[in-house]
Amino acid sequence: MHSPSIPHAPPTVAIVACHGQGLFEFGCAVGLFAPVRPELDVAWYTTQLCAGEPGALRMLGSALVQLPHGLEAVDQADIVVIPGWRDPAERPPEVLLDAVVRAHRRGARIASICSGAFVLAWAGLLDGRNATTHWRLTETLARQFPAVTVREDVLYVDEGSVITSAGSATGMDMMLHMVRGDYGVHVANLVAERLVLAPWRDAERSQRVTRAIPVGEPTRLARLMEWVRGNLHEDHSLRSLSEQAALSQRTLQRQFLETTGLSPIDWLIRERVAFARELLETTDRPLNWVAEHAGFGSQESFRRHFRSQTQVSPTGYRNLHREGIASQALLPEPLPPSIG
Repeated sequence: MHSPSIPHAPPTVAIVACHGQGLFEFGCAVGLFAPVRPELDVAWYTTQLCAGEPGALRMLGSALVQLPHGLEAVDQADIVVIPGWRDPAERPPEVLLDAVVRAHRRGARIASICSGAFVLAWAGLLDGRNATTHWRLTETLARQFPAVTVREDVLYVDEGSVITSAGSATGMDMMLHMVRGDYGVHVANLVAERLVLAPWRDAERSQRVTRAIPVGEPTRLARLMEWVRGNLHEDHSLRSLSEQAALSQRTLQRQFLETTGLSPIDWLIRERVAFARELLETTDRPLNWVAEHAGFGSQESFRRHFRSQTQVSPTGYRNLHREGIASQALLPEPLPPSIG
C-alpha cells in the first residue's frame, strides 16, 4: 500500500472491450469507474467506454453492444482498463496493441482483469514484469510469454504503471486498490460500501482455498473479524482472539490463513493501519490520539507499523492527503448523479 495521490483533475478512464468480451468483467469496470458519485465529495473519474474493434461488439452470450467511443479515446486516457480477451492464443488487433503501447509510453496506467493480461503480454508491456491472471491461465501465460514473471496464486499485481488481476471478481479488488491509491482509504471504503464489497483484500491472498472450511467456523471467524473492527482500540492477542471466537488457537491460525492469507496478528495490524489511515484523512487529531484509537500500544509501534505498510510516516501521509484535498478545492462542482 501507498499514500494517496488525490488527482489534481479527475483521471480519465478508458474501458476497452472487444468481440467475445465477458459482460461480467466489463460490467465490473463500468460499475466501479463510470457512475458519478457526488456523495464522495471528490472529483470522480471520467469514464469512456471504447470498442477495441469496429462496429457493434458481439459479447459473450451473443449480446450485441454498441459502445460510444473507439480507440481514439485511449489516446486521451490516464487509465486504460482491459477487462478480458477472448483467446490467449489469438494476437489482438495491431491497432489495439498500438493504442495500449502509446498510452503506456505517455504515462497512462494500464490495468487488466482476468484474461485481459494477454492483451498486455501481446503488447510487450509485461516483459520483465511481475503479472498475474486467472489461475487456470497462469501456466499458459508463462509458457507463451517467458519474459513475464507470472505470479500464480495472488489476487492482483501492482507494478506501478501496469496492474494485472486474477479471475473475474478480483478485478474489483484491483480497482478498489487503484481508488485507494488515487483518493485514499476513506473514499475507497465508501465506494466499497456502495458496491457492497469487502473494502480491502490483500493482493497476496491465494486465488484458491486449498481446503474445505468446516461447517460453523466461517460464521465464527466472520463474527470475530467484525467484532475486532469495532474494538481495535482494545488489547488483542492470539489467545484473546481465539477465546472471543471460541476456537482453538491452532484452528484460528489456520482459518485466518485460508481466508485472508495472513496470520491473525498480521491481519490485526493491517486493520489497525487501515483505520489509522482513515483517521489521518478525516480528522485533525494528534498522532497519539490516532495511535490510541487504532489500538497501537505506543506511538513508536504506530509509526513503525504504519511506515512498514505505507512507506511513509503518519505525518507525511496526512500532509500528502491535505495537499490533495487543497487541489480538489480548485475543481468545478461535480455533475448530477447518473442513473445506475
